[in-house]
Amino acid sequence: MSYKAEYIWIDGTEPTALLRSKTKILADGAEPPVWGFDGSSTNQAEGHSSDRVLRPVFTCPDPIRGGDNVLVLAEVEEINGDPHVSNTRALLRPIAEQFADQESWFGIEQEYTFFKGSRPLGFPEGGFPAPQGPYYCGVGADAIFGREIVELHLDRCLAAGLAISGINAEVMPGQWEFQVGPAGPVEVSDHMWIARYLLYRTAEEFGVEATLDPKPARGDWNGAGAHTNFSTKAMREGYDAIIAACEALGEGDKPLEHISQYGSGVESRLTGAHETAPWNKYSYGVSNRGASVRIPWQVEVEKKGYIEDRRPNANMDPYVVTRLLVNTVCSSLEKAGLV
Repeated sequence: MSYKAEYIWIDGTEPTALLRSKTKILADGAEPPVWGFDGSSTNQAEGHSSDRVLRPVFTCPDPIRGGDNVLVLAEVEEINGDPHVSNTRALLRPIAEQFADQESWFGIEQEYTFFKGSRPLGFPEGGFPAPQGPYYCGVGADAIFGREIVELHLDRCLAAGLAISGINAEVMPGQWEFQVGPAGPVEVSDHMWIARYLLYRTAEEFGVEATLDPKPARGDWNGAGAHTNFSTKAMREGYDAIIAACEALGEGDKPLEHISQYGSGVESRLTGAHETAPWNKYSYGVSNRGASVRIPWQVEVEKKGYIEDRRPNANMDPYVVTRLLVNTVCSSLEKAGLV
């Protein structure tokens, strides 16, 4: 007896990495081993020294193939065992471990847009749909496009055991969102990458492309983000830590450090319009979706909870965003004695 293991990894394409995958047949009962690939074909090596290593780090059931088949998320390493320069998960791990006692939780809202050919799904050929308004959380064939793909993707994420917590139609036609979390920084990121893989594979079966482009349609249309909800144990217990976290994210060069790593093309989305703050101006506020960081209204009422960083793009790397938030906020709370 044998089973199929689909190895999945993040390549070295810039400015936005792509997912790659290939299949290994394993004997029944065998654990997915360390494997290899041609890095010269994934922007992770040169042809004269092209071998790169896949080290399994997270395994879950494969909801597409079913049975005993599995999905295997792998980190990319050099042949000597060092993390490859494209391996952002390796940079997150020590930061997550350093501040593990603060118990960081994340919930990431992944927006994406379906394309059929060169146009967003729901955009008529040679024209444009009605203005934004009825599409967000809409119902009916005049407002909703691609629901059958979205529902199948949700079912597959659940079957894979991912920490997916919801879905909804977004503001632009053909635009949707799924949420992953709450979970710790490494877990939420692993689950997000697998959920993205399942999204691409599911849309592929319908002849549709799912894109994380932060501004998929120019003009008076919302962009696509990955709003990142974040808390620590102290933030879930007191409001002083909430304010301290918001202040830490706006201190000194922190806004630029974060925004420069929140996804390619962030300035095209964070314009100050369409429920965004300008990319080069940091702000926070209660119930303010026009701020860089939003404090939900119930958090102010209850004096504890979480914050929402609204700046990350849909195409952001969750390993990078969670690392930045944990490092910036947790180190600041530690210095302030709010842990």
